Amino acid sequence: MRSVVPSTRHELVVAAGDAGRRLDLYLAQILPGMSRSQAQRLIREGAVTIGERAARPSVMVTAGTTIVVHVPPPLPDVPQPEDLPLSILYDDDDIVVIEKPAGMVVHPAAGHHDGTLVNALLFHVSGLSGIGGRARPGIVHRLDRGTSGVMVVAKHDRAHQHLSKQFHDRTVHKVYTALVWGTPETGRVFDRAIGRDPRDRQKISSRARRTRTAFTRIDHVESFPRVSLVDVTIGSGRTHQIRVHLSEAGYPIVGDALYGGRRRRGGPAALAGLDRPFLHARRLSFLHPADGRPVAFESPLPADLTAVVTRLRQSSPRPSPAPDTHDPTVPEDAHAEH
Repeated sequence: MRSVVPSTRHELVVAAGDAGRRLDLYLAQILPGMSRSQAQRLIREGAVTIGERAARPSVMVTAGTTIVVHVPPPLPDVPQPEDLPLSILYDDDDIVVIEKPAGMVVHPAAGHHDGTLVNALLFHVSGLSGIGGRARPGIVHRLDRGTSGVMVVAKHDRAHQHLSKQFHDRTVHKVYTALVWGTPETGRVFDRAIGRDPRDRQKISSRARRTRTAFTRIDHVESFPRVSLVDVTIGSGRTHQIRVHLSEAGYPIVGDALYGGRRRRGGPAALAGLDRPFLHARRLSFLHPADGRPVAFESPLPADLTAVVTRLRQSSPRPSPAPDTHDPTVPEDAHAEH
C-alpha cells in the first residue's frame, strides 16, 4: 500500500536582525535540524519561494519578507518493494527492459519516497545492480516524470558498467515522439548549450551561467493545424533537453506547462483531455552487455497519446508528412531526464 506523507510547510517572516543574510544560511539558522546543504538542496528543487517566486541560495533576505519553505518527509533508508503495475518488454540474466508510464518518478527523491519505478522494480525483478546506490538499484538512465517510454535497467554491476559506458560514449540510440506547437522542419538541428536557469531553479535553459553542450534533431514531421507530430533524436542527454530546445525554438511540447506548452486558445479540439507533456521515448537501441550484440526495443505510443493522434488525423484527413531523414548513426548520452 502506497502511503502519502505530506510535506511540512513553514512560513517565515524575516526579522530585522536577520536582514542581509544569505538565504541558505538564514534557513539553516531558523529551521530546527536544517543544515546549510539541506537548505541549498531545497532551494535548488524549488521548495523555497520568496513572494511566490523560486529563490536562489545566495539571495540576501530583507526584513519583513515572507519566505515559504516546503520540507518533504524523510526518505526511508532503503526503497521498499511495491506491487505496482510494470510493463516488462524484455528480461534476461543481465538486463530488464521496461515501459515507464507517465506520472511515475524513476527513483526515490525528495517528495517522492515511494510509488517510484524503483519500488516497482524491487517487487517484480529479482536482482538489480547496486552501483546506483540503495536509492537507485539498476538505474542506468532516466526519463522525466511526465515522459513515458522504454528504459533499460541493469541486473548486476558488470551490466551496469557496460551500459553506463555506452551512454557515456554516446553510442546508445534513442528516438522520442512528441507533439509540438507549430511546424518545425524535418532535419532541423538544435545545438544550444543548456544548464540550470538562473531565474527559475526548476527549469533548464540556454541562459544558464554554466552550460553543457546539447544536440537535438527533428527526424520526421507530420503536420496538423497548429501542431505537429515529430520524431526526435538527441546526440546528448541533458536534463529536459528536448523540452528546452524545442521550446526555445518556438515549438514547445503540447501539454508541457513548465516550458510554455499549455493548451492554447484556438488549439485543436483533439487535444482535450491531454493532462501531461506529449513526449514518449519510443525506441532504444544499444549493445547487449553480455555479448555485445546489437539489440533494439520499441514502445508504442500509450493509449492517452494514441487517442490524441487519432483525433488529429480524423479531423485532418490529409496530414502532410515531411521526408524522413532519420539517421540511425546519431549517438546519444541518455544520463538525464527529458
